[in-house]
This record gives sequence, C-alpha cells and structure tokens, in this order.
Amino acid sequence: MMSATSQRRAVIDVGTNSVKLLVADVQGAQVSPLAEESITTRLGAGFYQTKRLGQDAIARTAAAVARYAAKARNLGASSVLVLGTSAPRDARNGAQLAGAILQESGLAIKILTGKEEAEWAFRGVAGDPRLARWPALVLDVGGGSTEFILGEAGLPRFCHSYELGAVRLLEQLRPGNPPGLEAMARCRAVLREILDREIAPALEPVLQQYPKARLVGLGGTAIVLARMDAKAQDFNREQIEAAILPAGRLRTTLKTLWRLPLARRREIPGLPADRADVILTGTAIYEAIMERFGFARLRISTRGLRYWALLQGPEYRAKEPPAAAKSWGSAPPPMEP
Repeated sequence: MMSATSQRRAVIDVGTNSVKLLVADVQGAQVSPLAEESITTRLGAGFYQTKRLGQDAIARTAAAVARYAAKARNLGASSVLVLGTSAPRDARNGAQLAGAILQESGLAIKILTGKEEAEWAFRGVAGDPRLARWPALVLDVGGGSTEFILGEAGLPRFCHSYELGAVRLLEQLRPGNPPGLEAMARCRAVLREILDREIAPALEPVLQQYPKARLVGLGGTAIVLARMDAKAQDFNREQIEAAILPAGRLRTTLKTLWRLPLARRREIPGLPADRADVILTGTAIYEAIMERFGFARLRISTRGLRYWALLQGPEYRAKEPPAAAKSWGSAPPPMEP
C-alpha cells in the first residue's frame, strides 16, 4: 500500500530487442518496485541493413506497449512514461513507430539521446548502496547499442553510447546452427577491432584515473548471465544483484554457448528461450570488454535508466541526481570489494 506521500509511477522502455515495464512506488528518492516484466518484440530485426523498422515489428512493439500501459493503469500508476532507445532513435521511419504506439496506447514515446540513455543508466545503478563506495564502469549492453559509463559518487565522469549491441552484432555475423568455435573466434576478432578502434582511445585515458573501478553489467544479457550462473528460472532481484561472475567462468560460458545448437541453448536453465540466439553475441561483448580492459569480475545490476526515469516524474526533463545516499527499498548486504 502506498503512503500518503508516495506516488505510483510506471515507465515502459522500448528497445531494439524488447519492451520492458517497471511499475514502482516512488517516495522522495526511494523506489520500491511493484511489477517488472519484459516482452521480446525484436523491433530491430533486419533493421541494420535498411535503417527502417519492419511493419510487423512495429505492430508487435506497439501492442506490447499498449498491454503494459493497461497493466500499469490497472495497478494504479498515476503516470506512464514511454521511452525509446537505440533502434527507435536511429530509425528512418521512427515516426511510424511513434504513431502506432500513440494509436494503440494513447501514449507518446519520448526518445532518449545516446548520452541521456547512458547517464540515466548510470544514475539508476548508482542507487545501489553496494556500488556506492567504489568507482564503477557500467556497461549497458542492449540490442542495438552499448552504453559505457564510468563514474563515482553517483555522478558519471565518462559517458558514451556506441553502436555495438547483441542484435546488431548477431545480424552482422549471422553464425550457423550450431555456431561453433570458429564462428566464435570471428566474433571475438570483430569485437577486438571495434574496441581497439572506436572505444579504447576514448575510454582508456579516463579508466586509468580510476584503477579501482568495478565493472557492472546492466540490461537483459547481464541479468540472463546471472540467472544462468545460478540456474534460476525466475527473476530474483537479490539473487541477481548478489552475482559476481569471474572472467574465467564467463569465458567458459561463452564457449559452451557457441558450441550448442539453438534448440539445446533454449533448454539451458535461466536462459529464456526467446534470448537463446542473442545470448551468443551479448555474452561475447561482455567477455571481450573484460579481456580488453583487464576486469577480473563482472557484477550485475537490475537497476538502470528505468529507475532514474521514475525519479523524473511524469515530465521528461533532465535533473541533477538527488542526494548520494539514495535508498531503493530495503538495503541489501554490502558487496565484496
């Protein structure tokens, strides 16, 4: 039950691979999740050859937004904010998506810039008290882009969105079934080239200023990796956010995934069947970044831009973060350094 001073708000996140819902009670800087769901709609299917969203994908996505908007209202949300990220941001026919969402749900979609997406993701993660004591490099690996955000004390110091995503890379590589280790080697080579050419020159000088930075994974791939590690069929926030994945274990997981055909991957505990294809490239992105920048462990967060969006209220505008000592429901136990 909400207190007299709290508000029930909802945010619907329209991404390249999925549509996500978060409904929560917000009181000051405290966010208490009530409902969290995700539907894979593959809005970005075939997008990277044409830069246009497919009509079927638009219809699936608009229907998912309408379903989630109705659920949020049934749960008593006083506001529902719809956000768009990579594929909606880059699409030549983004107006068609916006029109379909408006027609189906009565809601206007608000497109985040890459910089906004990265900043909001970091500020959402920074609400975790287990991460507040250390500088962190937050990686939000999505379907069409990956956000790299390095910062401390709740404030991002380096913030950039790169056109490197699990769906984008999968469509570029088009591995067979089973993909095999030779295809995995080609994927790793492509990732090394992208990291060396596009990302390392900007990130490394800043990263050297934070030698104690922790690596934090955010988004669907990171959550699925934690669930696979625990063999957990259901979403469990405390279990996921307690996960710490060593680089060696992630490398072993990567090799196992690329050896298996799609049907076998769909049977892996903790891996949703509709993510059994993109988990190949999503895992490869994390593994490549850990190897390239020397991170020994990957921590997982379930918080991100949707959390920060809820703190914005019904109006879409940039704000400075609240006091650093934010609380997100009950405080979890301290995380190991």
